[in-house]
Amino acid sequence: MYKALAILVVLLSSAAAFGQQRPLITDDIDITPPGTFSIAAGSDFFQNAKFPLSGLKGDLTRVGEIRIVTGYASNVEVQIEGVLQNFLAIDSQSAAPPIPLDIDGNSTNDFGDIITSVKIKLRNETKNLPGLGFKFGFKLPNTNEKRGIGTNQTDIFTKLIVQKSFGKTASGSTRLKVFGNVGIAILTAPLEQFSQNDVLLYGLAGVYTVNDRINLVGEVNGRVSTQGGEAPLGTETQGQVRFGTQIKASGLRFDTAAIFGITKFSPRTGITFGVTYQSPKIFTPAQ
Repeated sequence: MYKALAILVVLLSSAAAFGQQRPLITDDIDITPPGTFSIAAGSDFFQNAKFPLSGLKGDLTRVGEIRIVTGYASNVEVQIEGVLQNFLAIDSQSAAPPIPLDIDGNSTNDFGDIITSVKIKLRNETKNLPGLGFKFGFKLPNTNEKRGIGTNQTDIFTKLIVQKSFGKTASGSTRLKVFGNVGIAILTAPLEQFSQNDVLLYGLAGVYTVNDRINLVGEVNGRVSTQGGEAPLGTETQGQVRFGTQIKASGLRFDTAAIFGITKFSPRTGITFGVTYQSPKIFTPAQ
């Protein structure tokens, strides 16, 4: 069933993104225009990625990171995202892994998790006050934990979004957009029956417009376990910093960013690159 959903993501991406600000993962309050699709596709490479639940460490390549967003009203959009395939080149693994694994040789691969969410703009920016938004969603348990990369658990999350713009370019575009997220996610503890870890979500990002074609972007984003001591395996504190650029050309927006882990269980470094396409209006939302 879940593999069928992943295939659906691929099919949709061939038909029809400037929604969420790739290569950033912090959400802004901007809504995809009603009746249009916003689609982004990219790939990531992480060095020294860590998977405490399986006891694996290595270099992770994510191929086909897809985000599909559609606007249903002037203040509401729906998003589905997932990774078509994760490839892990294993550098080391625990002698006695916490869970049974089904791995041959020194590498493994698996589908990524599929996440569906809804974002609602609560208020527009004013001259003196920031804009506000709200997002909630859930992660489907479509990974196979025996492959060592995913947790195969259902998680839910919600976050508040705040955004403020500063200055104008010669063409009238926003010079600097700053936005932040704060929220909570309920992560199922894979090895502990009837248990969960409530983690604090955070993100702070900025997009600086150099000219009509080039933006500079940066962020810090992650989650913090609210449990004292060691978090349940698979729900650890994680965080990263990203610095990159967006380049608009031929009706598309190309992006790339360098990634630096900032916590014990985050990848050491990484890089991401992708492309975003915004469709014209192709349907009229129900009133």
